[in-house]
Amino acid sequence: MAKKKSANIKLVLNQLVSDIFEKNSNQPLNYKQVSAKLNLTDQESRETILEILKEGKGAGIYLEPEKGKFKLKELQNFIIGRVDMTADGSAYIIPEDEFEKDVFVAPRKLRNALHGDTVKAYVFAKKNGRKNDGEIVEIIKRAKSDFTGVIKISDRFAFVIADDKKMLHDIFVPLGDILGAKNGQRVLVSLTDWPEGAKNPIGTVKHVLGDQGENNTEMNAILAQYGFPLSFPPQVEKEANAIPEEIPAEEISKRRDFRSVLTFTIDPADAKDFDDAISYQKLPNGNHEIGVHIADVSHYVLQGTDLDKEAYSRATSVYLVDRVIPMLPERLSNGVCSLRPHEDKLCFAAVFELDEQANIVSEWFGRTAIHSDRRFSYEEAQEVIENKTGDYATEILKLNELAYILRDRKFKNGAISFESTEVKFKLDESGKPIGVY
Repeated sequence: MAKKKSANIKLVLNQLVSDIFEKNSNQPLNYKQVSAKLNLTDQESRETILEILKEGKGAGIYLEPEKGKFKLKELQNFIIGRVDMTADGSAYIIPEDEFEKDVFVAPRKLRNALHGDTVKAYVFAKKNGRKNDGEIVEIIKRAKSDFTGVIKISDRFAFVIADDKKMLHDIFVPLGDILGAKNGQRVLVSLTDWPEGAKNPIGTVKHVLGDQGENNTEMNAILAQYGFPLSFPPQVEKEANAIPEEIPAEEISKRRDFRSVLTFTIDPADAKDFDDAISYQKLPNGNHEIGVHIADVSHYVLQGTDLDKEAYSRATSVYLVDRVIPMLPERLSNGVCSLRPHEDKLCFAAVFELDEQANIVSEWFGRTAIHSDRRFSYEEAQEVIENKTGDYATEILKLNELAYILRDRKFKNGAISFESTEVKFKLDESGKPIGVY
């Protein structure tokens, strides 16, 4: 009976010893230090602790990096992964290796990591029935360092309450770094430091977005919150301004010239940039030549330039309710590379010859030069189709006829139509919505 009781005590101590080493994963401990952490002062218990450590070393659970000092063996070593924060302040590490299991990290073991950060984490030895537990040992890459939020200013300091729900820490801002912001305004703040052991990071205000609730403030906050720059760097604007609008005759001679062929664009009524156009002509053999022309941006934005790098970083233009934030500076997006009517433009095109049954007779792909004859809105083009009259009605009606033949054939061959309703807002002069259409 006494032997069984002794075995049970040792089992409990074994678990407690393991817990001690998990909490002190980077610190080798001797049996006296372990005993002290467990408040064990009697010699018998201390000897049992030493016995547990030696047996654990023999079983491969513990290492003995220094004589008499032990540490938990890194059974799973380290993993690299992405932090996924939870509402209670704990997190899970989603490993880069998809075959690895997620690792739970308690708030005290996050080491100032934030949601989305790429980190290196130490994984503790797994116990039966328990999830993988770990501790972050290195922040490899911050997912973001800029946050939008509302600034609160007191006599001695200021702090920003972030809009991002996954950012669980207010950001401390010294009064000298608030950039003239007023209490309660919405700002963009950048993290500059997070001292070891400090509860909150330190930041500096990069941009005062304005008063809460104002249209321009909230629109800029949306862009800033998702990391989309509010302006172009000076060197990018400089490169864009240096691009000439005139097209040399030598460049046109290298391309298929469509400037004498009927060409037009069809875009939303409020569009500022026209990046695609359609050309049409009836051929002497009775067939129809249709060209789809896309602005040849690559002619102007050369690989490796600051313009190219900025466009790559932005990836796309962003359309908000009342504005467009372009991928390229306005001189290119709304000017040089926009297929505006009555201007020569450079394009890349797909050109097809179709018969009366909309069968493709021939196709051609390459660089073109065009001269748009007309800019249509969607509504204007639809009006021509419905009323069968208006600018270039004959050509538009023929294009519509061929389009219907191709569309019917596509669905008969099993294509699926995904329909969605596009909602637009009508705004007043202050930017507030007054209607939906």
